[in-house]
Amino acid sequence: MGGDDHHCAWRERVEQLEGELATTRTELAGLTASFEKLQRHVFGQRSEKMPRIADELRHSGVETDPESTQEKRRENAEKRRELPARRIEHKIPEEQRTCPKCGGHDFTPLGEGKCSEIYELVPSRIERQLHVQEKARCRCGETILLAEGPAKVYDKTRFGPNFMAQVVVSKCADSIPLYRQAKAYRRIGVPVDDSTLGIMFHRVAEITAPLSNRLLELIPEKEIVLADETTQRVQAKKRTRTAWLWSFIARDEREKELIGYVFSKNRSGETPVKVLGDTIGKLLVDGYQGYDKVTVPGGRVRAGCIAHSRRKFFEALSSAPEAARKAMDYILEIYKVERAALDAGLLGTPQHLAMRQARSKPVMEDFKTWLEAEHPRHPPKSAMGAAISYALGQWDALTLFLTDPHVPVDNNASENALRVAALGRTNFLFVGNDTAGEHLAGLYSLVMTCEANGVNPIAYLADVLIRVQAHPASRIDELLPQNWTPPGTRPSA
Repeated sequence: MGGDDHHCAWRERVEQLEGELATTRTELAGLTASFEKLQRHVFGQRSEKMPRIADELRHSGVETDPESTQEKRRENAEKRRELPARRIEHKIPEEQRTCPKCGGHDFTPLGEGKCSEIYELVPSRIERQLHVQEKARCRCGETILLAEGPAKVYDKTRFGPNFMAQVVVSKCADSIPLYRQAKAYRRIGVPVDDSTLGIMFHRVAEITAPLSNRLLELIPEKEIVLADETTQRVQAKKRTRTAWLWSFIARDEREKELIGYVFSKNRSGETPVKVLGDTIGKLLVDGYQGYDKVTVPGGRVRAGCIAHSRRKFFEALSSAPEAARKAMDYILEIYKVERAALDAGLLGTPQHLAMRQARSKPVMEDFKTWLEAEHPRHPPKSAMGAAISYALGQWDALTLFLTDPHVPVDNNASENALRVAALGRTNFLFVGNDTAGEHLAGLYSLVMTCEANGVNPIAYLADVLIRVQAHPASRIDELLPQNWTPPGTRPSA
């Protein structure tokens, strides 16, 4: 009996040690995943950047449709023709007008000559306009007339709408801080400081608020909405605090893109509720729980982002290279189908849905079977274990695209819309207060909707800054970026 007791004690000890070892391995896997993620955050831009889907498609033998390349060339040619052109004649010097064969000097023109094209930068110029209003008095001496002055965006400003539009677009689209803009303007002789530009920026936001607010009213009316969020630093007394900037994207019936940004003090689900309310349709987002309040029965159906899942498998490449690469290969097959639909001009059509059902659905079914078999082989806290858990936990959302050809397979459009905010964080670091954050979000909405629809945001803002102040509220949609037409192309009233 003593030997049996001794044997049982050793067996219990072994089981205890094996349990501790398993726990240690799990903890180590979690720490390793965190360390690798930190390494990628610090060094990833230089050494371990996730390859683009377009590059992987190309490496796998999927070529871009020549017709799309030709279309892009045609668009570029049209843009070149829109640029102002100046013809510069280069004459043959008199000392060279001697024929080495006969010694003659009588040369006649030979056609139009050789023409080459060069793009040259003509330095920008700001003019100081002196608006003189005619003043006249009737001979009777009782009546004095004064001609109307120039249209101003707001009273007592010395800057015109084009100047204001340039300031806004430089900050919102190009992420150039106001102090750097002021420095550049002073260099060419304009006496302005960054505080003046700041006042101008916020006044423009206030004047155009009916337009940016209207965009946020139209987006929830659409069947499919994409959303994402990122941090936005706000100045505080001792140190900056973290707020959030959200993007909401939809397309109208003409496939025009609507982009709305919302500033919020926190990341709670109140912002999606505020924007989307109890509307129905589909919401394409990542796995963040803040969207759960609008993806409820009777509300919006949640669609998942395959690119977000792919990123998690990429993060597991160093610790589980074979399994992670296998998962990424499954996802690549989905993008091959989407690329084929794009090249064939079938996006969003019944034929596109048929392609997804015939080709993508079997791939996703095989992918799920493989994930379920692979899941027990990886510690839950490891990078690969977490990636598999995320994919399986989001499976219904990740496969919603198989039932609707209008649902994108990823949320890249919304993430791309927030890249400008990320660059802004790097360049101008923070906003001064919550109101400034709201103004930045509103102007982001107008500028980025312009760019998404091929509208020049400077020309747009310069035009609507004056018009919106007297435009009928019932016809405000006419002034939205996706509906705007440049002066000179609008039908006469």
